[in-house]
Parts: sequence; C-alpha cells; structure tokens
Amino acid sequence: MQYASSTLGRSHSLFRMCPFVLRPALPPLMSVRRLALLLSLVAFQSLAAPAEDDMPPPVPVSPGLLAQWSGSLTSQFSVARQTVGEKATDMLTQAMGLLGVPYRRGGTSEETGFDCSGFVRHMYETSFGRLLPRRANEQAKATETIDREELKPGDLVFFNTMKKAFSHVGIYMGDGKFIHAPRTGKAIRVDDMRSAYWQKRFNGARRVQPGSDQDGAAPAGR
Repeated sequence: MQYASSTLGRSHSLFRMCPFVLRPALPPLMSVRRLALLLSLVAFQSLAAPAEDDMPPPVPVSPGLLAQWSGSLTSQFSVARQTVGEKATDMLTQAMGLLGVPYRRGGTSEETGFDCSGFVRHMYETSFGRLLPRRANEQAKATETIDREELKPGDLVFFNTMKKAFSHVGIYMGDGKFIHAPRTGKAIRVDDMRSAYWQKRFNGARRVQPGSDQDGAAPAGR
C-alpha cells in the first residue's frame, strides 16, 4: 500500500508538472505562417485596388458629344501644328470606337483587351506611329511634362490608383474628360477627371512630342 501510494503521488506530481497534456493541440507552425501570409495578401490587395464603390460611374457618351469633341480638337492647336491636331482627332475617334473593350492586365490589343498603358501605347502606335514605353510610369518619364492648364486633346493624364505615383494613365479628350482602361472587371470608358475620385489621384499631365520613338520593351503591367 505504501508503494502504491508513493507511485500515485509521483504520478500526480508529474501530472501537475505537465498540464499541457489536457490542452487541445496547437496548429502546426506552417499553418500559422500560411494564415499570416494570406492575411498579408488580403491587406495588400485592399490597398492596391480601390473599393468598387470608390470609382464614379463613367461619362455617358453620345454621338453628339463625340462630334462636339472632334469638332473642337483642331481649334485647340496652332496652325503650325494643324497636322498634329488632325492626327489627335483621328486617334480619339478610333479610341472611342474601342469603348467597351474589356480591361485585361498585360493586354495590348482589341482581341485580348487592354490595360491602361497598353491602351495608350496601342493608340499612339496606330495613330502617330509612335512606340511609347510599355508601363505607365515609363510613359510618364519618356514624355514632356506640362501643366494641367496646358492640356490639349491627345495629351496623357496620369493618376495614382495603386498607392504608387504614375500607376495609371489615360488620354485627355478635352473638357476635363479622358478615355482609359480602368481596371479588372471594367472596360474602356470615358471619365471626368474633375470628379473627386480622379482629382484626388491626379499625378500630372504629359505631352508626346514628335520625334524619335522611345520604345520601352518592359514586361507587361500597369
């Protein structure tokens, strides 16, 4: 009896020293790391992509509005740049013909869809024969900086839509409007850069000067 009591005593002491045996098993360390990674990715995506309700609806486009824009384009250029004005008119008319083409990251054609910089590059290549760099920030570096008040139809407008400067680009149409490929789930559309959403994200304006091409064969991206 004394031996049994001693054995039970030692077992009871051991149990008190190892209470964890009754606790539920913790998840493996790898599962914890995966969960942390997933949470980090979700947080990053919430910062990189604006909430769906943030972006205002596009500007309704009618044939009459298109004619008004087209008719005013060449008058905004000097006589010495009349040819450029005509090309800008043609480019914006062609761009309007692409309204509704879906956004596709890395897309560079009407068949595949466009991302914002791919759309701008495509329009300048087909209308002016100019090959712009592939990415939006590279397009900003390769073009001439102008003041917002100097904007003319055909100029480029840049925005910060991904918590990064010059991460989005569109083509100015006049009267505060621009045409662009917004983001995944959207299609090429016209927006008003005077709306609160675009005002807050506006980075600057650029002009593509006639001259030698500045081809940027960078990988696809915004």
